[in-house]
Amino acid sequence: MSDSTEKKLRVGVIFGGRSGEHEVSLVSATSIIHALDTNKYDVVPIGITPDGRWISSERSLDMLKSRSGLETEPERFLIPEPNRRALMSLNGDVNAGARLDVVFPVVHGTCGEDGTLQGLLELANIPYVGAGVLASAVGMDKIIQKQLHKHAGLPVVKYVWFHSAECRSVPKKLAASVEKALRYPVFVKPSNTGSSVGISKAHTRKELLVALDVAAGYDRKVIVEEGVKNAREIEVSVLGNETPIASLPGEIIPSNEFYDYDAKYVDGKSVAVIPAKLPAAVVKTIRALAVKAFTVLDAAGMARVDFFVTKKSNRIVLNEINTIPGFTSISMYPKLWEATGISYSDLLDRLIGLALERHAQKNALRTAYQPSKEWFQS
Repeated sequence: MSDSTEKKLRVGVIFGGRSGEHEVSLVSATSIIHALDTNKYDVVPIGITPDGRWISSERSLDMLKSRSGLETEPERFLIPEPNRRALMSLNGDVNAGARLDVVFPVVHGTCGEDGTLQGLLELANIPYVGAGVLASAVGMDKIIQKQLHKHAGLPVVKYVWFHSAECRSVPKKLAASVEKALRYPVFVKPSNTGSSVGISKAHTRKELLVALDVAAGYDRKVIVEEGVKNAREIEVSVLGNETPIASLPGEIIPSNEFYDYDAKYVDGKSVAVIPAKLPAAVVKTIRALAVKAFTVLDAAGMARVDFFVTKKSNRIVLNEINTIPGFTSISMYPKLWEATGISYSDLLDRLIGLALERHAQKNALRTAYQPSKEWFQS
């Protein structure tokens, strides 16, 4: 975009949402909006309130942070019609100049990272940053992604899973089955949350029963994973579409017993070591596994892939993939790319470019078929 007369791209940044990660999303959006080059982009802030209302104005981000004035802000809508590509108001008018060239969704968690928002953007025919419907849905579901990664030969942690209804009706029976399949300590997680929301570490049956009840309150499925002993938490960023690349790995040293919500966002005491101090051969393997984990799910644009690496033997175990990783000032995804040689602003440019590239490829595909006989008219 070196030509100063070239039209700026209108970039809709969607944040907030009906999710336990609502607040994290607001911080990610703040960083992205401030870093987008105003010489290249016109930014359209699009906020989703905790109860699911869409708003769009220069005040949207501040209003969601303060939880004030939301009731007086006009609602906006994105309709699933492929020719408008714009936000609508209640009376059907399109916002002045509101046609969106591309969307950067940073709605973490449910109703945003799980394929639902991506499906709406597909119907609206708007290019968007990140994974498509399938990879978003699978990447959000810790159980399904583990099944696919295991099938592809990736080294995943040992796990069992249950429906949340079982956790409430027969918790002792489930606890016994966990103890038969796994060794303490175990991690109990809602299948479809991120940012460690609803996650507990259990060392005993008493703790396990409490953890099952907590996790069941966030999702209809619960996964229980065996803890990897003497493990380091290693993360890798992945960037690209059909030919993705992986960043240098980084290590998280959590301030709490594990990398829970407070350790990630609240207390500011966790330490990120970038790049991680690992043997060159281990780094090479981890980067290759990260790309494979990304491609197995048919992810696109961006993802952060998390691993455990044992301290003595350097055994590598895949934990999970995150298709909309955090973009806060302390988030590993952009920090790992900075260490690998891609600045924050350049990273945003690349992600937007990848979104436009993927959308152009999809729009070049045929969406109609002309049968030899018009049998459907009879």
